[in-house]
Amino acid sequence: MGMNPAQLFQFMNAWKKFTSNHPKFPKFLRAVTNDGITEGTIIEINVTTPEGKNYCSNLKITSSDLELLQQIKKSVS
Repeated sequence: MGMNPAQLFQFMNAWKKFTSNHPKFPKFLRAVTNDGITEGTIIEINVTTPEGKNYCSNLKITSSDLELLQQIKKSVS
């Protein structure tokens, strides 16, 4: 299932706005991908709400995850 051109255009506009709002994030992603995410890499996500509630999770990258990350990387480059 792929995106139609209108959806892709909306996604790209949203991504441009996101990167404009958070310019350090794409630089962070480039640094991480330049070092190379490999099978066994652990990615941790930590979210803190304005009220101070914290959610944290992590995942260990598998070979199938690497395929998905490559597809995402191609679509946002």
